[in-house]
Parts: sequence; structure tokens; C-alpha cells
Amino acid sequence: MDCFVLVTSSLVSLLLLYGVARLSYSIWLKPKWQERLLKHQGIGGRPYTLLVGDMKEFVKQITEAWSKPIDLTHQIVPRVDPFTLDNVQQYGKISFCWAGTRPRVIIKDPELVKEVLANKQGHFQKPPLSPLILILSRGLTTLEGEQWSKRRRMINPVFHLEKLKGMIPVFAVSCGQMIEQWKKMTSLQSSCEIDVWPELQKLTADAISRTAFGSSYEEGKKIFELQKELITLTLEAMQSLYIPGFRFIPTRKNQRRKKLDKDITSILRNVIRRKEHGMRTGQARSDDLLGMLLQHNNQYALLENASGAGGMAIEDIVEECKQFYLAGQETTASWLTWAITVLALHPEWQETAREEVLKVCGKELDYEAISHLKIVTMILYEVLRLYPPVIALYQHTNKDTKIKEISLPAGVDITLPILLLNHDPELWGDDAQEFKPERFSEGVSKASKDQLAFFPFGWGPRTCIGQNFAMLEAKVALVMILQHFSFKLSPSYSHAPYTVMTLQPQHGAHIILHQI
Repeated sequence: MDCFVLVTSSLVSLLLLYGVARLSYSIWLKPKWQERLLKHQGIGGRPYTLLVGDMKEFVKQITEAWSKPIDLTHQIVPRVDPFTLDNVQQYGKISFCWAGTRPRVIIKDPELVKEVLANKQGHFQKPPLSPLILILSRGLTTLEGEQWSKRRRMINPVFHLEKLKGMIPVFAVSCGQMIEQWKKMTSLQSSCEIDVWPELQKLTADAISRTAFGSSYEEGKKIFELQKELITLTLEAMQSLYIPGFRFIPTRKNQRRKKLDKDITSILRNVIRRKEHGMRTGQARSDDLLGMLLQHNNQYALLENASGAGGMAIEDIVEECKQFYLAGQETTASWLTWAITVLALHPEWQETAREEVLKVCGKELDYEAISHLKIVTMILYEVLRLYPPVIALYQHTNKDTKIKEISLPAGVDITLPILLLNHDPELWGDDAQEFKPERFSEGVSKASKDQLAFFPFGWGPRTCIGQNFAMLEAKVALVMILQHFSFKLSPSYSHAPYTVMTLQPQHGAHIILHQI
């Protein structure tokens, strides 16, 4: 018996030692080893702080920056992303900080950014996603490796420009409804004050609902409303202290998140089944996003059936439908909001754009006319440079790898600070903080000193699949607004860009609208 007790005690002690050793390695030894490796290569950064990393400093800087608006200037980086800016200024274009126990390497060099996004060796992937984020969608952007390649091949044809041209009338219907509402609001005095941020969110949600679900448009709107509530609850949970397993505890908000996800999935599954039945019987059109997705999925399944690969299951299609909203709605709303705000601040460019629109399009809209709008395109790109909806791209090393001469161990996060690159005088000149659409007069490749400095839709194999969709939608909306209204900033406008998933106006985007 004594021998048994002694053996048991020894095993318990060994297990405890093993647990302590593993914990010590993960929260101290490994981070300190990674810190030494980075510093040995001349990469500067903040010293590691046990467990919390730089979270305390990050929260302090962002809270202070977002506590008050700024002057009417396009020099927004210090307010929007003060922590990254401070890190780069202190430690250089290639530097690091700490996301908890993981080092986060910041790369503010266009050549290296391209190298990471090209991902030729396949050593980079999206950072590990929280289960809280995955409840929103497990679509294309969350996948990796062969899973991602296969899904991308299936979805690519849906977003081909030739297919999207036919959606211009649908965009016009959504925008036309908003225009009519605005006309009613301005009918009494020919002008009124309006916050365009919620208006343009409703517009892009409406456009996605129509283009994605066609005749099931009303259900599309319902999905958007439920998903918006789910996003709010998810962001709220992510900003709270993380406790492993807490999401499984049946609190009121946890149960609400679970129910919202279940309801969204159920509605989408019914929409998809009805659409499939309608397409088989010839009672439903296939020219909306869902119809085209189902059509190409069936074709892909037939082609791949011999190899056993098959197409997407209905659960996969549900997740891609969720992605339509997540990727396409908020980003375009942000882009359009800043476009209206910037043109309100620069009336000379607003008038120049309107003259082009009236000359090229008149009161009609088709792809041929839209494709000849050079000034409108320049303006949209310059707004995208100064106010990118997504201010940074994030990657993660899944293996030890090299970027040029930099060696990175597995398990390192990488930040590609798009906003900082877009405002860098070394890349854009001394007028980098000014609104100068003419810098894009010869196209994107010649706009900056380095042709690789502008990544509005990413780069390489994972370039945003919806970029043509977003550009067409943005052009249609801006053209129709310019055709019917002139606008200027309201005296109540407060310049306060900040990020909540996308770059947004913290206190709204108030303008004075004049009916033409």
C-alpha cells in the first residue's frame, strides 16, 4: 500500500510539474524566445509583458484618441489607429508588438506586404479565429488550404464582371428608392439635414438583399436585420474579458446569439431549397447571386463527381450567403459614406464629378456609360486611399518562414497596416494627406511612387472576390446621388473616423442636402 501511495504521489507530482512547465513555456519562455529572435534581426518592438502583452497600452491610446473629434482634415491616422502609428514611429517600418502572448509583426513596406499576400510558400494564413467570430459565417474568407482553393474555384464565376453587369438595374432600383425618400424630405424647403451613414447602410443592405436573393428579397432584409443584431452581440462579447468556455453558459445574451444564428440558418436553408426547386421547375430566375451560385455549384458537382470531390453541401451555401452580407454590405456603406463626406468638403470636385455624370450618363444608367466615368473612378479610388473601409490586413505564420531576409517562427501574427501605407508621404508624396483624385488619372499602378503601394482589395490569390461588385455598386449609388442632389457638410458634422469592423463616422455623417 505504501508503495502504491508513493507511486501515485510521484505521478501526480510529475503531472503537476509537466503542467507548470507547459504553462511556463507558453506564457513566458516561448514569447521571450520569439522576442529575442526578432530583436536579433534588428526588428524593434515593445518588451513582452506577462499574459497581457500590449493590450493595456492599446486600450489606453485608442480610448484617448476616440474621446474627441478632430479638425476637418484627412490626416486621420493618429485618431483611427494611434497604437500602430506609435509603434512604427518608435521602432521602424518593420516592428513588433504583443497581442497577449503572441508577437505581432507590423510590416509597413509595400514590397514585403506583397510578398506576404502572394504567399508563394503557403506559410501564411488568416490568424486563428475566435469561435465567436465563426458564428457569423464560416464562408470563403475563413477557409484555408485546399478547402479554400476548391471553394474559390466554385464561387469565382458568380462574381465575374460579365455576370455582374446585369445587376446594375437592380442597384439602380435600390438607390432609386433612397433618392425618392430624400426628395420627399427636401420637398418643402428644397434642402434638409440628413445623416447619410445609416441611410447608406440601409441602401447597401437593400442592394445585397435584391442582388443575392432576387424574389426572396423580403426574406433577405429579414436576414440582414437578424445578422446585424448578431454582429452587435458578437462584438460586445469579444470586447469583454475572455473566459474559456463562457460562451456555452446559458446566459441571456449567449442564448440570444445562439437563437439568432439558428434563425438565420433556418431562413437561408428555406430560401435555398425553394430557389433550387424553382430553378428545376423553371419558376425561378438564376441571375441573382444565389441563383448563379447554385447553378455553378451544380455544374461543378457534375464535373467533379467522377473524382468524388462533389460540390458544396447546403450548409456550405448557407455560410456563403451569410458572407454576402458580412463582406459586401458594411464595407460599401463605409466607402460611400466617406465619398459623400469628402465631396461635401470639396465642392469643386463634387461639381466636376456631377458635370461628368450628366455629360456621360445623362439620366440613364448602363455599364457602357459607367465604364467611361474617369473622374468618378478617380474620386472613388482617392476616397478608398484616404478612408479605406478595412484599415489593416492580418496574417499568421503556420510554419517557420522567411520574408526576404526576415525569419519568422511559426505562431507569429502579422499586421499589414493599409491605412498607414495609404497616408505615407514616402509612397504618395508630400501631399499624401490631401484629397487629390488626379493622382489616379493614369490608373492605380501609376498613382504612387511605388506601384505596389495600393491594396484596396488585397493582393495575390486571396484578392477580394467581390471587388467588381463593390465598384459597380459604389459607382451607381454615387452617380444617382450626384444626378439629383448637391450637398455640403452640416454645421453639426463632427469629424471622428474610427473602426468597428470597418472605418465608420463615430458621430454620424451629417450633410445638408439640396435637391437639384
